[in-house]
Amino acid sequence: MAISEALFLIFEPSPTELQLMATIALEGMRFFAYHGYYEEEQILGNEFVVDIFVNTETILTKFTDDLHADLDQVEELLKAGEMSLKAIGVKRGKPDDDKHRPTTVNYETLYLLCQKEMREPAHLLETVVDKIADSITDYFDNVEGVLVRLKKLNPPLGGRVASAWVMASRGEIEIPMFGGES
Repeated sequence: MAISEALFLIFEPSPTELQLMATIALEGMRFFAYHGYYEEEQILGNEFVVDIFVNTETILTKFTDDLHADLDQVEELLKAGEMSLKAIGVKRGKPDDDKHRPTTVNYETLYLLCQKEMREPAHLLETVVDKIADSITDYFDNVEGVLVRLKKLNPPLGGRVASAWVMASRGEIEIPMFGGES
């Protein structure tokens, strides 16, 4: 008997206890990029800091300690506890997708998606955060909500300004009120 099977039988969770959500966050990602409205910003570039918060369903992490789950295996574990995929809110899709269903959001992938968008120069920070948010929701089908904040450090405004920032969100997002300052 696998450890996850043993834990499942010991704790005997009810379906309502199995509705799990998590916030996956990357804070303080630093990039040098060429975003800015003025020509000199696009030539000289600037340092930027990106923070991302993603809400995702993590119910499948109860049954596997991996980034992906095989729904056939999860269904067998559930049957042992007289439950079903439907009872925990998991719907089957295409057979190939069910063999490799995401259990969470991989933060390495979040970083790479952000890096890709930061490499594309834009005039407006709003354009950049929208592209990052859209790329995350397009890539992951298990994302419930995303929030992206982009800070331009020391913007060229003729005075001392630590940063200018823009934030965008998609879907349902809850942000914990803790964490370090970027």
